Formats: sequence, C-alpha cells, structure tokens
Amino acid sequence: MASILPSRRAFGNLIQACRHHPKLYDQTPKLLLSCMAGAQQAVEVTHTNNDTDAGKQISRLESLRSQLKQEESSLHEFTSLEPIVKRRKAPPRAAHILPKPKWLKAAPATSAKYHELRNTVRKHGLATVCEEAKCPNIGDCWGGGHSKNNPNSADEAEHFGTATATIMIMGDTCTRGCSFCAVKTSRKPPPLDLEEPRKVAEAVSEWGLDYVVLTSVDRDDLDDQGSDHFRKVVESLKQLHNAEGKNIIVEALTPDFCGELDLVTNVALSGLDVYAHNIETVERLTPRVRDRRAGYKQSLSVLAHVKTANPNILTKTSIMLGLGETDEEIRTTMKDLRNNDVDVVTFGQYLQPSRRHLPVKEYVTPEKFEEWRVVAEEEMGFKYCASGPLVRSSYKAGEFFLKNMVREKERERMEAEAV
Repeated sequence: MASILPSRRAFGNLIQACRHHPKLYDQTPKLLLSCMAGAQQAVEVTHTNNDTDAGKQISRLESLRSQLKQEESSLHEFTSLEPIVKRRKAPPRAAHILPKPKWLKAAPATSAKYHELRNTVRKHGLATVCEEAKCPNIGDCWGGGHSKNNPNSADEAEHFGTATATIMIMGDTCTRGCSFCAVKTSRKPPPLDLEEPRKVAEAVSEWGLDYVVLTSVDRDDLDDQGSDHFRKVVESLKQLHNAEGKNIIVEALTPDFCGELDLVTNVALSGLDVYAHNIETVERLTPRVRDRRAGYKQSLSVLAHVKTANPNILTKTSIMLGLGETDEEIRTTMKDLRNNDVDVVTFGQYLQPSRRHLPVKEYVTPEKFEEWRVVAEEEMGFKYCASGPLVRSSYKAGEFFLKNMVREKERERMEAEAV
C-alpha cells in the first residue's frame, strides 16, 4: 500500500504544474498511466501479503495514516482553486518634461493680416515653416503690418511694422531626421513642383510684403539637392517685384547641400540679400541634435564660402539654447562664426515639439538672452544679434533687419557730424 504514495504525489504535482503551465496538458495521459500503474502495483502487493499477521497490518495502517496526515497541507495546495495571478509588464515611464516658465507665452494668431496671409498660402498650395515646424510666433510674425482689407484698423495698431512670412519650398517632407525638428521626413519625398517659383512670387506680391524669408527641406534625393530650384524661386521673386516697381528683400535659409560648395555658390549668386544657414548648436552636441549627414564644420564651411562667392551679401545663422550647452561652448561657437565672417546671429530657446524629440535641458531666462545679445554685438563684433526665448532664425526677420539698418545709418550720420 505504501507504493501508492509516490503515484499520488506524481498526480498532485501534475495538477499543480498544469494549472501554471497549460502546455503540460499534452503530457497528462502519460502521467495518468504512470499513476494508475503505481496503484495497480500497490493492489497486487496487498493481495500477495494477505497472509501476513494482523499486528503487522495494523502497524502499516498506522504508518500510512501518519504519512497522509503529514501530506495534508501539500494536497490542499494543489487542489485549491485560487486564481493564478499573471504578471504584467510595467508601463513605460513618461519622459520628464520641464514645466514651461511664464515668459514663454506667444500672442494668439487673431489679426486680419494673419488670416489674409494664411488664406493666400492655402490658395497657392504653399507650405510655410511657420506652420510645419509649429512655430509659436506665427501670429506675431504674420500679424505685422496692415491688412489690405482694413489698413487703418485700430486692433492692428500694436502690430504695425513689417510682416514676415517664411515660405518652405521644395515640399513639406525632408530627407533628414534631426532630433529637434517637427518637419516630417522620408527617404523619397514627392517630386518638386515646377510651378513653385511662379506661385511663390505671386503669393508674396499679393501679401504686399517687403521682406520675405525662403527656406527649404533637405532634398538629398536630388542630384543637385534642390540648389537650382532654390535659385529659380529667388530669381522669380526679384523679377516679378522689379516689374511691378516694388522693392523686396529676400533672405534664404538654406540647407548645407552636403557641403558641395558649387551648389552653395549657385544660390549665393541668385540675387538674394541675406544668406542664412543655421549651425543650430555647439560642436559637442551636433551629433546628437542634428542628422548624421550634417556637421558643425560643414556648416561653417558653407557660411564662409558664401562671402567668397558674393562679398556683398549678409550671412546669418541661428543657435538654439537649452539643449545642455555651456557658456564657454556658446562663446567658442560665436568666435568660430566670426572667424568665418558671419554677420548676424540669433539666439532662441529650444522647445520640444513632441515626446519623440529631444527633451529641454534648461529654460534660459530673458535676462541671460540679453547678456548673449550684448556679448554678440559688443564683444564679438556681429553686425546684429536677435536674442530672446521666442526668437527663431526668421522671427520678425524683416523688422529686426530694417531696425538694424536704421541704427547703422544713424551711427554713420553721427560719425560724419563728429568729423
């Protein structure tokens, strides 16, 4: 009879294992046969020992009862119907996002001039970096100046100045994927719109702007990376406005054209007034912030070559703050820019477009931005520096540029009077 016990244990272990591991049900028939065989053997042994004395039988029964008593707890464990608790994977932790400070508040886009520019963009099927990159200043930049439909409206008095729009040419899809940028990306964007130079010129003429910024996505998929298309848009703008007897200042915020300087020359000689190319951040952070095909030294070479190709053109770049750069790195970057004869620099706060993009390391105060403006203009020798939390490369570019030119003329007049 004692040989029944191993079979009972095996049967109990089988039940316990099947409850936790359903795949073991396939092995159930084999184990049941093993248990039954053990039980049969026990019966046969009992029958062969029927002639044993009564004292020994009583002793065996007592021994069996004692063993069963000791196994009561284990039998209860595998016969209980308590639910099995399944472990679940812990949800991913949300990325730590710094709360935005009070000074990072942009004016809402409500002016008539803003709606006028937006409607023209829709009509001509154009893209603007203001919308694609989710710029917080769209209402402020597009709201400058007066509306054609209501040129003397009182609600626009505070916006009186130069309206600036940044048109993004060559499509709305970039071939690069920088960690800070919200513009969508693809290895094979749609083909170029051959009518875009005409559309851009007509749209800007309708807006009545006197300063326009052109920028573009990177088009590494094209043989000339879009350089010739960029040149055609600038030439079309200048030709149409000259024919209408209007003056317009054109700023081109270009890609790096993979450092191919002949493509840079092609755009620099297109008739534009300001050649901008953004270095974006300090050298140490460049590999993390920008696409692998971009480079700190490559951007410096582009800016330096512009002056070689066209000495009369202004060069401009922009730096984002709040990515983890140090003050010494910012100073070194400014020195590198001045050593390559860059005229204008802008500083702005990096803002994380989504959780997929680089997090903000620091919100730089307006006072610190003002310190960098002073360093840039008075210590480093830049002709002009726009610096503030909401400043972007083309933020109110026309207004800033024109104000700077007025200051230059006033300085020249005062120097002439002193002589």
